[in-house]
Amino acid sequence: MIKLNGHNKIKTAVFISGNGTNLKSLIKFSLKKKSPIKIDIIFSNNSNAKGLNYARKFKIKFIILNYKNFKRTENLILKKLKQHSIELICLAGFMKILSNKFITEFGKKIINIHPSLLPKYKGLNTHQRVIEKKEKFTGCTVHYVNQKLDSGKIILQKKIRISKKDTPKTLARKVLKYEHIIYPQAIKKIFTNP
Repeated sequence: MIKLNGHNKIKTAVFISGNGTNLKSLIKFSLKKKSPIKIDIIFSNNSNAKGLNYARKFKIKFIILNYKNFKRTENLILKKLKQHSIELICLAGFMKILSNKFITEFGKKIINIHPSLLPKYKGLNTHQRVIEKKEKFTGCTVHYVNQKLDSGKIILQKKIRISKKDTPKTLARKVLKYEHIIYPQAIKKIFTNP
């Protein structure tokens, strides 16, 4: 069990590409007294990501990544992670795939949230695909990141019923609401039952 006073929180980096609503829920969670994490740095591969507004609002350092040279960018990220003594990476709608080399070199926990009930519907356009296949349920999954896309060990899942009226858009909204709930829960689960 880790001591959860301000000094012993797990130094965390969050990676985003877009609206950053999961980032917002993770920031709010990190500010709670009993939260095991402290968000030290945010990375975005999109300089217009709305999520950066949360970084500004909560005064968290952020870095915009330029992926023109993939290898150089990953080396820069690793360097910054080391400087900040980061022990956990949370991917929150990050639209770039981390290389195997990066995952190995970081060598600590990397987790991701995915908008489907993994191992079903890995990759993109999950809501569209779920509806086309006439599934009765969908959901969201927090999992460890490993060398295969959306294939790491599952930490937590939430199952959500699909209604006949659902469109990819309404389903995305429904699922997102639960993503905000289970991402913090999964982090608690990792660090209270390591």
